[in-house]
Order: sequence, then structure tokens, then C-alpha cells
Amino acid sequence: MIRKRSLSILLAASLSLGAITASAAPVAPAGNQESEQAFDNKIVKRIKVENIYNHIAELAKNPRVAGTQGEKDAVDYIKSQFESYGYETELQPFNIYSYTAPSLIELSIDGNELATNSFTYGVNGEVTSEFVDAGLGAPSDFEGKDVSGKIALIQRGSFTFAEKIMNAQNAGASAVIIYNNGVGVINGTLGEPNDYVPAVAITQEQGSALKARLDDGETVTATLKIEGAKSEEATSHNVVATKKATQKSTNQLILVGAHHDSVDGAPGANDDASGTATVLELARVFANSPTDTDIRFVTFGAEENGLLGSYEYVSKMTDEDYERTVGMFQMDMVGSQDAGELIMYTNDGEKNIVTDLGAAAGARLANTGEAIPYGEGGRSDHVPFEEAGIPAALFIHAPVEPWYHTPEDNLDKISLDKLEEVSNIVGSAVYQVARPDTPALEKAKVAPKEVDYVFEDRELE
Repeated sequence: MIRKRSLSILLAASLSLGAITASAAPVAPAGNQESEQAFDNKIVKRIKVENIYNHIAELAKNPRVAGTQGEKDAVDYIKSQFESYGYETELQPFNIYSYTAPSLIELSIDGNELATNSFTYGVNGEVTSEFVDAGLGAPSDFEGKDVSGKIALIQRGSFTFAEKIMNAQNAGASAVIIYNNGVGVINGTLGEPNDYVPAVAITQEQGSALKARLDDGETVTATLKIEGAKSEEATSHNVVATKKATQKSTNQLILVGAHHDSVDGAPGANDDASGTATVLELARVFANSPTDTDIRFVTFGAEENGLLGSYEYVSKMTDEDYERTVGMFQMDMVGSQDAGELIMYTNDGEKNIVTDLGAAAGARLANTGEAIPYGEGGRSDHVPFEEAGIPAALFIHAPVEPWYHTPEDNLDKISLDKLEEVSNIVGSAVYQVARPDTPALEKAKVAPKEVDYVFEDRELE
């Protein structure tokens, strides 16, 4: 459900911040930076990065595929942690399709077997046919080509895996092989069950070698066999904990989120036990902090299935909570030592109050005064909120690590420095709104210092 959101809450937030406008102008006016950092320290000095690491260690013991016992164990752990901090915690169940990975996947070319992965919600089948190069799998990539009954070779990028497969299927292909545009074998999802043709993923090196042979005019034939894949109805959960304002309430609400599920076969230490663990630690820190604003901490289920948990959450928001929400801070993959630098992505590539707050907090906490850049990107749980008109941003390190969606996404790849960076910035940004002096911030001595922050056209992968 898409709602038209009034500007009243954005204007109220703007006035309460005294510096950030609904049009997402740079943070202003300049204030007492030393006093501002003293306020930041009320949150930052209480964050214990070791707690975040320990939560990751617990959550990443097993994969947390949506709808499985692994996810339910994670949900129970998250709920128990919220409750230990004194929060009343709600489980928000919703129906999905779970997926059992194939018991057999065989892909052979010229009698040689290739290492490969299936896609979540992929189907069983057996196909022997020749390849046709289908570029990125756009409808135009199939024009003028004889694809009927053949295996489409498609490179990752630009379109979802499901769109690539359906485009190939509509062109008459009998199977699809998708090769990576980065390191390793893809471990991806098709979002939901459908009447797909059989499809698997291979490495960039394997795919590039096949494409080179096809470009040379060679006929290349493969046999693909998939058995044992199964989709069935299941239940996933969101976990919701709310901190009520302890001072005179502004009746505003801030959302802080991450997704707790992982892909099949991956422990998901970074994706996204790191974000979930950071949500838990910020919930602990804010539990006894004086605030005039409600803060809601949410971990979403079934993000890997197509952002199902966050769409469910948005669809269940009351009109009152919808109108009073200042912004949504989403943390996804915030701890890998092998990922790039921190960036804030918005779904439309425009600044908003969340990126303003994040940039200002980052500049204050970085002694250099350098602000975090922003960019355009979806693919995480900020998207449903933005689509509904709620300011939201994704905090993530990009490009992502080579171990993304693989069994190597484990605890030994986690960086304490990166966890500390994100938890400090998001914690300080949230406190900028929630601390008790913000209704008069335009007159306060601790108004945030003006910062400029730039757009970066940075790829996630």
C-alpha cells in the first residue's frame, strides 16, 4: 500500500532539529562543536563494540533462512535480548514460502562438471542443449536470436535474477545459466516461487570463458540436472521493540532496523547479523537514555526473499505512526573487514533527513570533519519505507565483500572498527532527534555544525 504522506511530520522534525529542513538542505546553522560532541558522547561512550561482536557470534552459528528453524532461533534470541533491556517486544508473523535447496545439481560442459549454485525458489529439471549468449538478459538481448529450446547464458547485473530468467523463458529458452560479475559463485534468490525454467549460477571466470567461445562462433552444449528443490508455505517474523519517550514527548518516532535472515548455506555474519547485532546494542544503550522521542528497534525477516518483512511492517503501520515517523535508519552488512567504505544509499538517490543526520554525525565523529557520502541504491529494507513516503536510508559498506552470500561470510571476517564506526554514527544521528533538548534546538548551544556531503555513483557490488 502506497500512502501520500503529509509534510507536517517532516516540518515538525525540521523545527525540532532547528537545522535540517524537509527539503534536505545541508545541516545548519553552525554551532558549538565541542558541546555537540559532548552530547554525542552520551551515546558513543556507552556503546560496547564487543557486545555487537558477541551478538554476531551467536547469530552466525547457523544460517537463518526465512521460515526455517534457524530463523526462529534467531528471532527468539533477538526477542530475549530486547526483553533483557526492559523493552516490551512484539513478534510480527507473516506468511512466506520456504525453500529446500536441491539435493542434486549437475552442470556439465564438454564432459566436464562445473561448480555451481541454485537459486532460492529455483525449480527442478533436466536439460541438454546448446548455449546462446543473452547479454544481461534484457528483452532486447534476445531480439533477433534463436533461443528456442536453448540454454541462455546471462551475465549478472542491471536486472533481478527472476527478471533475467523470465525474459529468457519468454524468448523460448529451456534453461538459464547466470555468471557472476564479481568474485565467487552467486548465492541468490528469485524472490518467490514461480513457473521458472531451470537455472543455476556459475563464476565470472567460467561465464567469461563460455562467452568467449560463443563469440568465436563455437557451438557449446551443456547438460543441466536439478533434483530435490522444494518450495512450501512457512512463517517468518519481524521483531519489534519500542522505547517510549521519557521526557515531555514530541510525539515523534524514529525507526532503527536491520534484517536478521540470511541466505541458504551462509552463516551471514556480515549479512546481516552485523546490522542486527548493532540494532541490539543501540537498543541497550538507548534503553535508559533520556529522550523526548519514541524509538522503535525492528529486525526484519525474509529480506533475502524480496524485502518481505519490511513490506509487511510498512503495510501494518498505523496512520498515527506513519504520520509521526521522522525517519528510518537501516543497517545492512556493516561489519566486514573486506568491504569498501561507508555510504548512505537512498532508493531515489536524493538526500533526506536521515542522510542529513548521518552526514552530520559522521562529520562530528570523524576528527577530519569529513562527512559520509550518499548514493542511489535499493535492495534492502529502507526501500518499502521510502516507497511509502517515509525518509529512509541504508547504511552499508560498499562495494560489498567478496564473501557476500557465500559460506565464507563468517565471524573471522568481521571488523570491530567498522562495527564501531556505524554504531557510533547511527547512534549519534538518532540521538540528535531523540535527546530532550531538541524541541528548542534552534536556540540551543549544541546546534549541529553545517556539513556538505556529496553524491557518489558507487556500485554495491
